[in-house]
Amino acid sequence: MAASLERTSSELSTIADNVGRYRERVAGLAEPFVGTERDDIVGVIHEAERQLRSAERTLQRAIRQVG
Repeated sequence: MAASLERTSSELSTIADNVGRYRERVAGLAEPFVGTERDDIVGVIHEAERQLRSAERTLQRAIRQVG
């Protein structure tokens, strides 16, 4: 059981790191559109970034629960 918990924690940690990297990449995609007429694009990209941030936090909570 301990090995399974360790493996699960490690996998969750890797996934959380990747989600964090994707969140940063997504957030960066909005930058060229900030201050332009394309506030619609900025809004949806920021919403995607917020959802990825939420997923990252949820994964971190799962890691604490497993650990």
